[in-house]
Amino acid sequence: MIYKLYYWPSIQGRGEFIRLAMEEADVNYIDVAREPVSKGGGISSILNLINKKDTAHPVYAPPILIIGKKIISQTTNILMFLGSHHKLAPKNENDRLWVHQLQLVISDFLVEVHDVHHPLAKSLYYEEKEARRRSIDFVSSRLPKFLDYMELVLNRNPSGPHNLVGARISYADLSLFQIIEGLRYAFPNTMKNIKSDYPCTISLSSHVSRRPRIARYLKSPERIPFNDL
Repeated sequence: MIYKLYYWPSIQGRGEFIRLAMEEADVNYIDVAREPVSKGGGISSILNLINKKDTAHPVYAPPILIIGKKIISQTTNILMFLGSHHKLAPKNENDRLWVHQLQLVISDFLVEVHDVHHPLAKSLYYEEKEARRRSIDFVSSRLPKFLDYMELVLNRNPSGPHNLVGARISYADLSLFQIIEGLRYAFPNTMKNIKSDYPCTISLSSHVSRRPRIARYLKSPERIPFNDL
């Protein structure tokens, strides 16, 4: 079965967390909005889903994943599905909940990263004065709090500090990798200066980048470059 992902075609955004999970799981999927409009792609494919109200469970916003007749929306919800169906989450219920909890923390932090660059409104891009003030607080306060927490979680994993939970990779590990890569792009000087303070977190990111399927994806044209949108 081919999975169909609906997300904005020109940015990584939240859709990239799902792409990484599907790449690691070797899922056969189509990034629908990146397909030609003549083949049902383009942004209109997303808007058609959002504007379709005659369904039992209308979707609010992308990312949206369609598998057969199943429609799943919201990043963490989609990742929970992929984790349970493609061995990217533990079988033990307590550990599955722990992975899900960590993913929710990552999702909350992603909003903070995003809002550094859109401090007034999502529709207003890079208001220089306000963004600069927001970035000072983010780098001095919010970033260390998040990285301290992830470093603590890795150090307390009974299976070793190579994964957030257990001995196998989970979707939370892939998402933490994506966050670190995004931080390196948006705050290169800060991340260079503090990398020695977070050896486990940086090591996890490097380990994920070397996984065969992820490494192949990162080098492929399917990986949308980071940009300033």
